[in-house]
Amino acid sequence: MPKYFLSLLFVCLTSVMWSQSQQEKLEQRKAQIQKEIRENEKMLKSVKSKEKSAMNVFLIQKNKIKLKETLINTTEKQKRLLADDMYRNQLQINKLNRELNVLKEDYANKILNSYKSRSEQSRAMFILSSENFLQAYKRVQYLKQYTSFRKSQGEEIYAKSTELIKYNEKLKIQKIEKQKLIAENEKERQSLLKEKQEQEKLVNQIKKDKNRIVSEIRKKQRESKIIDAQINRLIREAIAEANRKAAAERAKAAALAAAEKSKTSATKKGSSKEKTSATEEKEVRETVSRGPVSSSRIEMTPEDKLVADNFRANRGKLPWPVEKGFISLGYGDQPHPVYNTLVVHNSGLEITTNEGANARAVFNGEVVRVQVISPVNKAVFIKHGDYFTVYQYLSSVSVSSGDKVSAKQSIGRIRTNGDTGKTVLKFIISQNTTYLNPQGWLAN
Repeated sequence: MPKYFLSLLFVCLTSVMWSQSQQEKLEQRKAQIQKEIRENEKMLKSVKSKEKSAMNVFLIQKNKIKLKETLINTTEKQKRLLADDMYRNQLQINKLNRELNVLKEDYANKILNSYKSRSEQSRAMFILSSENFLQAYKRVQYLKQYTSFRKSQGEEIYAKSTELIKYNEKLKIQKIEKQKLIAENEKERQSLLKEKQEQEKLVNQIKKDKNRIVSEIRKKQRESKIIDAQINRLIREAIAEANRKAAAERAKAAALAAAEKSKTSATKKGSSKEKTSATEEKEVRETVSRGPVSSSRIEMTPEDKLVADNFRANRGKLPWPVEKGFISLGYGDQPHPVYNTLVVHNSGLEITTNEGANARAVFNGEVVRVQVISPVNKAVFIKHGDYFTVYQYLSSVSVSSGDKVSAKQSIGRIRTNGDTGKTVLKFIISQNTTYLNPQGWLAN
């Protein structure tokens, strides 16, 4: 029986601790979502104040609605956890009440019996009427144990009464907290309803300008394809350059080894016609520079392999390329947010952020290229073994080719579009020339 009660106590304590841990995690998640909603509202006000196109307002508001829905779901989870905890506490209160009633009734009976036999003469007669000394001794011990038991019963009643008061207080606080969560959720639901009504108005407004907007989207898609082709060419050039560099390093090492071997052989033969290591090294370099190299796959050095393995191991954990922001256009082919029949292609992620925000490297690596794509679009290419990360739509750049960068290091300022009022970073991840979905690589 003691083992059973200990096991039951352990399960109860574990359950309570898990519930508290989950509540804390949900509270932290709520705080994060609320922070993101506030940041989103700032961006929305900024775009609205500049009276830009309804499409831009729609995209920001869409993300705000998504955040509010997540907040409501998180609060619902909190409410369910709290309700479960309240249920367990109520069960404990019911159990304590039953135990107290039994204890009090038993204690009352013992007090009544004690009162009836309270005289010292009755106790003395009880002891003196013993048949022998051993029986008398046992009766004395019994009276002591009886008195001690009554005392321990009183203490147990007091302890359980105190515990019951604590559970009742806890339950009272939890009821208040539950009411607070219900009110909070109702407020968010009303706010969400208002946001959706505003969004519906925006959708109707956008649909009025369908022909113009569709024409603009198609124009942007054509421009995007041209830029993607340019990015692809630049990645291939970076791969070829890295391969030439690696080949030159390998050839240099081979030439030095051959020169050393030739020198040793010439010394043994007494010849003076051998080429110098410097001459051989020069010839090797010229041969490598003229020879063909792959532009689709990096031939990695041991150091490159280590960097690539570390990059791959951090999939789903990489920091965002901006400090604050949200994904306004996902990766790959996807329907337009308003016109479902219109397919939009994106080779990376478009992340909307605050005006004046900086782009930052998502992992340690080497800047292999800083490119001016257009007068208003600069791009930074960072190599991580055989992986590349590309950061587009920068107005200014704070790194140069050949620089080593670390995770979260600022690499440039993101441009704010004067026509739309949006500050958007385009972020690309590729392994050699194969584009990957960056969303699966970034931390949630």
